[in-house]
Amino acid sequence: MRTVDWLVAATYMAGVVALGMWLGRRQAGASDYFLGKRDLPWWAVLVSVVATETSALTVISVPGIGFRGDLTFLQLPIGYTLGRIAVAWLLLPGYFRGEISTAYEVLGQRWGDGARRTASAVFLLTRALATAVRLFAGAIPLAVITGWSYPSAILAVAAVTVAYTYVGGLRAVVWVDVLQWSVYMVAGAAALIVAIQLAPGGLAVAAAAGKLRVFDWHISLTAPYAFGTALIGGAFLSAASHGTDHLIVQRLLATRSLGAARAALIGSGIVVACEFTLFLLVGAAIWAAVPALHGSAGDEVFPFFVATHLPAVLRGLVLAGILAAAMGSTASALNSLASATTHDYYAPLSGERDEGRLLRAGRLFTLLWAAVLVAGALLFRSRDTPVVVVALSIASLTYGALLGTFILARFARVRQRDAVFALVAGSLLMAVVVFAGPIAPLVGSPGWLTALARLAWPWYVPLGVGLTMALGLGAALTHRRTGAPAKTDPAP
Repeated sequence: MRTVDWLVAATYMAGVVALGMWLGRRQAGASDYFLGKRDLPWWAVLVSVVATETSALTVISVPGIGFRGDLTFLQLPIGYTLGRIAVAWLLLPGYFRGEISTAYEVLGQRWGDGARRTASAVFLLTRALATAVRLFAGAIPLAVITGWSYPSAILAVAAVTVAYTYVGGLRAVVWVDVLQWSVYMVAGAAALIVAIQLAPGGLAVAAAAGKLRVFDWHISLTAPYAFGTALIGGAFLSAASHGTDHLIVQRLLATRSLGAARAALIGSGIVVACEFTLFLLVGAAIWAAVPALHGSAGDEVFPFFVATHLPAVLRGLVLAGILAAAMGSTASALNSLASATTHDYYAPLSGERDEGRLLRAGRLFTLLWAAVLVAGALLFRSRDTPVVVVALSIASLTYGALLGTFILARFARVRQRDAVFALVAGSLLMAVVVFAGPIAPLVGSPGWLTALARLAWPWYVPLGVGLTMALGLGAALTHRRTGAPAKTDPAP
């Protein structure tokens, strides 16, 4: 990289930190820090939701999917939109009854603190693992383009992110997300234009090779982007992530009304589809423009293209865009992890209600979670699977169990211990499914476990929902036969 590229990237990162700190001035308390006074405009929340759920995984890994495959990944956003519509009308109203601070307070209102804390613990564990992978993904381009080691790149991204998240809270995170999403979309569009210009015949070469195919109509349990798999799996995944994951729910709670939250949620599905289209086309264009990269690891294709084929200044802009995506997702996770820790554990267990003290505790938890995420990213070593698939697979491990638990809350006969049992057991069973491949050789590779290892990852959430509901309803039927009383609070 030339000096001017470094200057562009460094100026941008310094500007982000300054903006975040400016937005975080005069924080009044924990509600301001974690929910932006519930006064953020819906369109800013929409962009923040998109920036949070896609992040560096989109900028790095999705072009790799387009490079090594085709555009059938785009079938997932169709399901995403359907899942968000369901959440907007079935789950969001429960979040806007009263003033709750985390998604899991709804389960506490239905059953009690046991269900609330168990669900929150599942969120904390899963979100920390998935975000560690995202942080590693954000370090890939920095390492490839600069020649830094991966640990150095991870620490650099984390340090800048913590600088503005610690001070600014959710308000800073959301408005910086708006800026950063704009930057990496412009960077992606610029990279696409350059790649098309370098490719003989433009995208026509990729089209002739079948790389612009969008729909795969065959039915399969093992192909992740067959239409039925992507549609059903995408709908369940989106319903779980945007209906039960505090990372997203926190942003929706920061809007001014239920209607605003619905607009942000459903609109984000449409914007995500446009974003995926752009970055998949970037990958297809690079495939046509640089045949020498054929056979390369998918997650390193786009960073290598940036480092070797983009002109000065534009290269710095794209690097800034990639870093923006990495910082945005990490900042969002830090704030939501600190929020859940503060409101679901620290406040109820300590009895603390003072907003100022809760704010200080929240900032401390932000630093503690930052250390956890950096440690997780430093331990991540996988290069064979696109990081976007790794992160979605980790999240899917518990997403089905969480969504199944929220659905169980609508059954009057299900008690707290039934729900907790179903959530924990469902998550453990899904761990067997998700890690069936590594487990199978350790236990003699039984046929059923080998078959589970071939199951396409979009089926993880629907399977998790089914298992959790079966376990919870089964437990409820057991105490129903014995005549044990059940709590019948209104469902969320």
